[in-house]
Amino acid sequence: MNLTLHTGLLGALEAGLIAFAIGVLVYAIWAWVCRRAGLTVAHAIGWGAAIAVAVAAGLDSWNLFYLGIAKLESPLYARLALAGIHDPDFLGTRVLLQIIGALAGTVLGWWLFSHGLAGHHRGDDGDRIGKTDTSAD
Repeated sequence: MNLTLHTGLLGALEAGLIAFAIGVLVYAIWAWVCRRAGLTVAHAIGWGAAIAVAVAAGLDSWNLFYLGIAKLESPLYARLALAGIHDPDFLGTRVLLQIIGALAGTVLGWWLFSHGLAGHHRGDDGDRIGKTDTSAD
């Protein structure tokens, strides 16, 4: 994707909002898949959140991890490692906001799209709440 994000805190906030939209979209897809497959809402939340975080913050998380383990002993290696990263000064902030955005998007998606999964999760169809079983008499 060739998105031109700003640098600094504004760019980190933009990346967080993009991650938020990814979280909602991924949860909507997983809610549909889980509804078709007969799985519970916990499957949709878990897989939706994991995939949304991997998609939204995957590359920046890898860059942050790589900077932590790479041997940057010379200025040349440091320059080469930092050349491929968009805004390395706010990399940690961007990763944090992307993870928070993806998880918040998953929660909003759960709130919007999981009404059909709630009855399946309880194990009933919602019509029998409050009624007693009189077949034992």
